[in-house]
Amino acid sequence: MKILALSDVHGDRTFIRQMAERGAQEKVDLVILAGDIVDHNGDVHGLIGPFKEKGLEVAVLPGNHEGLAEIGFFVEKYKVKNLHGYTIKKGDVGIFGCGYADIGIHQLDEDEFFATLKQAHDSLKDVKKKLMVTHVQPNDSIIGLKMPGWGSSGVRRAIEEFKPDIHICGHIHETHGIEEVIGTTKVINVGKTGRIIEI
Repeated sequence: MKILALSDVHGDRTFIRQMAERGAQEKVDLVILAGDIVDHNGDVHGLIGPFKEKGLEVAVLPGNHEGLAEIGFFVEKYKVKNLHGYTIKKGDVGIFGCGYADIGIHQLDEDEFFATLKQAHDSLKDVKKKLMVTHVQPNDSIIGLKMPGWGSSGVRRAIEEFKPDIHICGHIHETHGIEEVIGTTKVINVGKTGRIIEI
């Protein structure tokens, strides 16, 4: 399964069109937008359409710059999949996620991060590989620059307990493209790079 994953687009429609073209060229099975899709004004237009015009399946979750209203618009208008507390199963791969972050208007506490991921994870059946998607990064991570108080202990607990094969996140712009390993899980800050991930 081939995925094009990105986050922290912040309304950059030129970048979105470039990524839609790349997704089509790479013949990806799924595009994942891992939060902070809209700009600071909350403008939702022109951010999903380019992918759908290329016939690409899209999944989204909210970051700290959008809430369920914006995600609901994407789901209703473009028939994208909402990953916040939900799952997608494609073949033997199960994908589950939790949006929002630890700062900003749209945020969760650590128990909420973990509970949302657990609820989604526990609904996955008969999968051989697991991909976990969040907007916020795990705490005590290279991706979070090892800064005390940065990142989510709830997300880290989910990685350690559910052992997904891959965890993708965003949020920290300075470390986009960085990978690390927590336990047996490869953790990737996909950021505004447009990463192709095969699982």
